[in-house]
Amino acid sequence: MQSKGKKVLNFIIVIVIIAILCVIGYLAYYYISNYIAKKEAEEAVEAFENDILVGEYEDEGIVDENSGQTNNNSSQGGSKKTSTTTYKGYTMIGTIQIPRTNLKAPIVDKVTPNSISAAVATLYGPGLNEIGNTVLVAHNYRNGTFFSNNKLLQVGDKIYITDVTGTKVEYSIYKTYTTSDMDFSYATRDTNGKREISLSTCTTDASKRLVIWARET
Repeated sequence: MQSKGKKVLNFIIVIVIIAILCVIGYLAYYYISNYIAKKEAEEAVEAFENDILVGEYEDEGIVDENSGQTNNNSSQGGSKKTSTTTYKGYTMIGTIQIPRTNLKAPIVDKVTPNSISAAVATLYGPGLNEIGNTVLVAHNYRNGTFFSNNKLLQVGDKIYITDVTGTKVEYSIYKTYTTSDMDFSYATRDTNGKREISLSTCTTDASKRLVIWARET
């Protein structure tokens, strides 16, 4: 009888050890995958900015092989360089940086389950850094990535949007609130001729939407 009880105890100990190892493994995977996702997003931002920078140098200083002189396209009315960077199979149309939450992420042109699992996407509006209100959406993974920390943002915090031409615009938050996931009035609001953005994501309990309004500084 004592031997049987010992076997049961050993079995329980083994089960507990296995459960602990599973939890440790899950946490390790969770934090490592979050770290990788953040690094990939930051590297995409850097690649995007480098693509624009290289193009600008090329446009400003193309040497004519025949004359040996440098052609300055920008002074001759040449078009401005635009980035053609892609990320996770989607076209990057810009980047977003939020110092308060230490966010640096690509902005892609389509909203799909896959695109907003890997980046920020444009949902509605005239486009990045255009007159009017452009809505940007991303997941709240509750792990510090993408819009997970939007709940920490306050009125006065800055958001920086860089578009495909390399134009970087500073926006200042002036309103934050939660609303029903059926409410879309924030997207269609009148900006009175100003450049504005709206950040939209689900709340931590996924019951509502957290919406943030910001206008060009």
